[in-house]
Amino acid sequence: MRPYRRLPRPDRVSLRWKIAALAAATACLVAAAVGVLVHLWTASDIRGRAEMRAFNGVYAAVETYRRTGTLVDGAELDPDELPRALDHPADGARHTAYDGHVDDNVGPSFWAAQRVGGPGSPVLAVRINMSPELHDLRRLDMSMAVASLVSLAAAVPLAAYGAGLLGRRLRRVSETAGRISAGDLDARTGPTKGGDEVADIAATVDLMADSLGRRLRTERQFTADVAHELRTPVGGLLAATDLLPAGETEDLVRGRVRDLRGLVEDLLEISRLDAGAERPVRARVPLGEVVREAVARTGFDASVTVAESPGTAAAGTVETDPRRLERIVGNLVVNAHRHGAGPVEVTVEGCTVVVRDHGPGFPPDLLREGPRRFHTGAAERGSGHGLGLTIALGQARVLGAELRLDNDPAGGAVATLGLPAS
Repeated sequence: MRPYRRLPRPDRVSLRWKIAALAAATACLVAAAVGVLVHLWTASDIRGRAEMRAFNGVYAAVETYRRTGTLVDGAELDPDELPRALDHPADGARHTAYDGHVDDNVGPSFWAAQRVGGPGSPVLAVRINMSPELHDLRRLDMSMAVASLVSLAAAVPLAAYGAGLLGRRLRRVSETAGRISAGDLDARTGPTKGGDEVADIAATVDLMADSLGRRLRTERQFTADVAHELRTPVGGLLAATDLLPAGETEDLVRGRVRDLRGLVEDLLEISRLDAGAERPVRARVPLGEVVREAVARTGFDASVTVAESPGTAAAGTVETDPRRLERIVGNLVVNAHRHGAGPVEVTVEGCTVVVRDHGPGFPPDLLREGPRRFHTGAAERGSGHGLGLTIALGQARVLGAELRLDNDPAGGAVATLGLPAS
């Protein structure tokens, strides 16, 4: 199982802050829309009431002037500031006009005017100053702005908190899916609060893991059963080859049967690794000597270099299972010769063993997804059943070691086995 590591995303913006930003933008938009609507409605109401006051005021002023010949407060005859539209009304009816002119004493105003008699008679006008109402409107705008800022300051933390709860639930599902993709089929999200879409996603991921687990267990059981059933007839077949007369045919058949027996043994070993039945038998051994012996057992040519590393165990010894260590190193060396190209170099330094070849290197899908059974990668990497690296990775896991597969920039595949420090 490959360890799950969350991929770095330096440019990623958290869902929590996206939702908080959306809430802030929504609050600003709502506040702006409400503020504009309130401002427009209040301004229209102020102008309407000012126009009505001017209209009623000129009516009362004209009636008083006709009865008594005097002007009430606020009424003027032919004032110089009278808007041009009211300067010479064509009839004796009342007329109103808005004056947006602002001077030192008077702000925007509404005028109402009416002739006091027939054509050519003076025009009596009343002016309603809207400055106090407009001042109140500005205070209302300021109050709306302050209320919007307070609402925004309250909405953003609440949105960030709620989004954080949602983000943590989604992160649990994401981490579970990542662990499953890394090979941990026992990973489950479990019940999540809310009963919403996130809970549905979590339940779906768990169901997917259950289905994958059942299929993988079925596949592993099938592999183990097949390997176990083949072991006896293959052993009998190998014994039967001893009855063949010596010659080229006997050598060919014996070689093929041995290959078949090796494949069956590999399948049985993988089955035991999958079942977790393997237990290391640890002993303190000289790492360099074990590696040399493992390389020699392969029958392939590979140079072994044991480098001195300060701060390591005395005399280059490590505490490990030598049989499993030999199996790992042997498989790496065989894989380098079978799928790579010489020279193959094995370097031992401290608790690390590095096997390097000078072939085409590991294919990208193997580096990305790890070794797969019965899959050797690119065609140029040669033939084989693709179990060597799978077994090496499983045995490294049993030893508590880390096996890393990389490609050298100068060319060739590099397998690095890091044993735990003893």
